[in-house]
Amino acid sequence: MRRLLPATDAPGSAPSGAPPETAAEVDLDLVYAYPSDVVDAGRPWLRANMVSSLDGAAQAGDGLSAGLSSPGDKRIFGVLRALADVVLVGASTVRAEGYRPPKPQPAYAPARTAAGRPPVPVIAIVTRSLELDFTTPLFTEAEVPTVVLTGPECDPDRLAEARKYADVVIAGEPGSTGVDIGAAVDALAARGWTRLLTEGGPHLLGQLVMAGRLDELCLALGPLLLGGAAPRITNGPAPEVPQAMELHTLLEEDGFLFARYVRNPTG
Repeated sequence: MRRLLPATDAPGSAPSGAPPETAAEVDLDLVYAYPSDVVDAGRPWLRANMVSSLDGAAQAGDGLSAGLSSPGDKRIFGVLRALADVVLVGASTVRAEGYRPPKPQPAYAPARTAAGRPPVPVIAIVTRSLELDFTTPLFTEAEVPTVVLTGPECDPDRLAEARKYADVVIAGEPGSTGVDIGAAVDALAARGWTRLLTEGGPHLLGQLVMAGRLDELCLALGPLLLGGAAPRITNGPAPEVPQAMELHTLLEEDGFLFARYVRNPTG
């Protein structure tokens, strides 16, 4: 993996005119470090990690994102999870992708624990219906309790059942429908989990963009043309004003591009 385009003010940027870095020289922990001035001040920073084909498909022919991935994408996926306090994901993605709980990584867990952070990122599932299988490892084998984020008008029987197996958060004001995604983000940050990562799916990412809560997009672009009617990485109503982003860093490996975009503060 080589760095094609570091931002001039990015941590660890190579001097101007320096040759591209080799795989051994690219420090992914440094490239994808959360902005310390934000998260250490107790403010949330929400990044998304998504993969797409060249023609914009967020899923391969089997309806899953794995068919678009690569070894480099998987390495970055692991680093992003290791750096995060919490992984925010939609219930439909949990079901489709067969989510399992993260396991402690020796390279990260001791430092996380010493800093007072969970040894692994917490999985936080956004669900309006509470239609979840609480017998899966995501609930029975998690190192830290899985969080379920739901709305105030959820079914009371399902809510009572969910509370037996998960840490349930009601995100939204009484009388509102669905999950207030902004309130969900704020509830996670209020617990000290300021390093937020979402892995989608497209509907959840669309909600976050619509609410103006996305600070960063880590996008893996696979060298594939899939055609068809696969969804984009965002799926939902368009925001009134498109969110402007700035390219922070661009990496390449085996024809795959790995771009890190951050919110344009003036956009």
